[in-house]
Amino acid sequence: MHEITLSLNGEPARLPEGTPLTQALEAWGYGERRVAVAINDAFAPRSTWPERTLGEGDRIDIVAPVGGG
Repeated sequence: MHEITLSLNGEPARLPEGTPLTQALEAWGYGERRVAVAINDAFAPRSTWPERTLGEGDRIDIVAPVGGG
C-alpha cells in the first residue's frame, strides 16, 4: 500500500493512503482522548472523523484540553 506524508502538529508523519482520521488518531495515541482536530486549518467535527480520510500533504493539528484554573 502506498504511504502518504502529512504534517501532524508541525512534524512530518506518514500513514497508509486512505487512512480514516479515527484510525490515524488511534495510531498517534489519541484514540480515546478528548481532542479537537483541524485539517488544513479547518475544524473537523467529531461526527465526520470515521468518514474523513487523510491525504498527501494534509496539515493535521490536534489540541487536547488542559484542566486547571
